[in-house]
Amino acid sequence: MSIQRTGAVSRSTKETQISAEISLDGTGSAELNTGVPFLDHMLTLFAVHGLFDLKIKATGDLQVDAHHTVEDIGICLGLALSKALGERKAIVRYGYFTVPMDEALASVSLDLSNRPFLVYDTPQMADRAGEFETQLAPEFFRAFCQNGGVTLHIQIFYGANTHHMLEAAFKAFARALSMAVSFDPRRSGIPSSKGAL
Repeated sequence: MSIQRTGAVSRSTKETQISAEISLDGTGSAELNTGVPFLDHMLTLFAVHGLFDLKIKATGDLQVDAHHTVEDIGICLGLALSKALGERKAIVRYGYFTVPMDEALASVSLDLSNRPFLVYDTPQMADRAGEFETQLAPEFFRAFCQNGGVTLHIQIFYGANTHHMLEAAFKAFARALSMAVSFDPRRSGIPSSKGAL
């Protein structure tokens, strides 16, 4: 199919102002300015390894901490994904991928089910990767799932370096989502026995 699937969202609150755009049929370009450098790094990996074109600009109350900004970026990215998917016709729907990153290993399985759910199973990590609070990673993914209609299972099996563990997870997330949004050449309608997602 030659259709270009894109979704764009703008969201403004008293805590954050965010614009996000995703093209599911891109080349892996990333234009990111979130104010959270580690998240920019992870989302760049997401774009490159998923072959998504991604644009995100965010300003937030970083003088408090990065929580609101990270969570609201997850909200906007999920909403943009859902817009880009439209009726979710003819897609593979399910995706899974396992990625090694040096000593770390992460696996992601997901379903574009329109039933939001997150399972985030990881070993103990350091409190921070650089300046990024690692407890914000599941907040990002949870917001993404709730607003993108995604069932997402992330498992980091092991690792010694927190940066490596999170990097493996984001790369696996990218590849699994790329698989799920792909078109199934044998299908024309909704990939569900119910006829709806």
